[in-house]
Amino acid sequence: MSSIVQSPTAPSVKAPNIGAAIFALSMGGVGIGVTEFTMMGLLKEVEQGLSISTPEAGHLISAYALGVVVGAPLLAAVGAKLPRKHLALGLMLFFTLANLTSYVAPDYGTMLVSRFAAGLPHGAFFGVAAVIAASLVPPSRRGWAISMVMAGLSVSNVIGVPAATWVGQTFGWRLLFVLVGAIGVLTLVMLWKFVPYQAPHPDASIRRELGALKRLQVWLAILIGIVGFGGFFATYTYIAHTMTLVAGIPASLLPIVVALYGLGMVAGTVVGGRLADKSVMGTLYWVLPGIAVALVIYAIAVHWPWSAFVMVFVVGASGSMLVPALQTRLLDASPDAPSLASSLNHAALNVANALGAFLGGLVIAWGWGFVAPALVGAVLAILGLAVAVASGLLERRKPLAA
Repeated sequence: MSSIVQSPTAPSVKAPNIGAAIFALSMGGVGIGVTEFTMMGLLKEVEQGLSISTPEAGHLISAYALGVVVGAPLLAAVGAKLPRKHLALGLMLFFTLANLTSYVAPDYGTMLVSRFAAGLPHGAFFGVAAVIAASLVPPSRRGWAISMVMAGLSVSNVIGVPAATWVGQTFGWRLLFVLVGAIGVLTLVMLWKFVPYQAPHPDASIRRELGALKRLQVWLAILIGIVGFGGFFATYTYIAHTMTLVAGIPASLLPIVVALYGLGMVAGTVVGGRLADKSVMGTLYWVLPGIAVALVIYAIAVHWPWSAFVMVFVVGASGSMLVPALQTRLLDASPDAPSLASSLNHAALNVANALGAFLGGLVIAWGWGFVAPALVGAVLAILGLAVAVASGLLERRKPLAA
């Protein structure tokens, strides 16, 4: 079990209303989830609207993910000396404006740039939001607090993504970005009202935050996220094509498919937070092989509509159980640079996004069919387990600093 760490993440300021503060932070996750995941459900409409191929449409998803990877450590480190509330507000404002530029992007090249820009504040926002949430509760409830922030991302897949998918299919896919902009404005208001002010750590600096990158356990945790979570995105990126062309589900039912995925993500995030509070490494050891098994079963079950619906929920749940444990692991591995360490989780998950979308597209291009990405994902989950085991063995020899 990872050592419990207190310091920058320990409670320092009492929030007037902890529940409202965490809810405000999770609302940012709703907007981020809508812009990230709805693109996958509207891939066909995007292809037609921009007159591009399926792989090119997939590159828009990869561009967003690349923005997260670049922006997460960069913006978290640059914002290290800012009060956390002000950093969260600035990042959400950036996110809102960047998404609105996607609405007016006239062509494929401009859309690629705008999607990259929209991804830049993603990881840094989740990073600072997780640190704020963890600072408002006792150390023994960090996993729960982080999972509640991440639940916004999951809830978006139950409500926001299906609604945005329906709006995009019915009235035009570009309206997705108007909806995200509205959620962003609402989040800004809630953050300003409910999140308490916390002075920056007196020793906070870019150099101190970047010091997290010197630790091997930080890199191993990042690698677990990249490899282990890649299968989730390899499967989800092409879910619209898989459900319609393999399972034979009408395109009109795709919002229901996405909602089931989202319900699974909500359940997985909540359960994963509880498990992480009991044992971070134990959660990784059990969840990663669970993801592999779920993806193999999905690859078989997706040939029939009723079993496809069931396994969509299961895959969403199994993958999301991993996130709170990874977030907590990074905070444990770098207690003196919490913002950067926490944001690196989302950089890792979006490298997984790009990796999964790329590998999934690769096996499809090879003619292996739309079921093949799930089998690729199962292999990635097992490789992630191997990295987790290596990290655990290293910790036995050299425990994390308390």
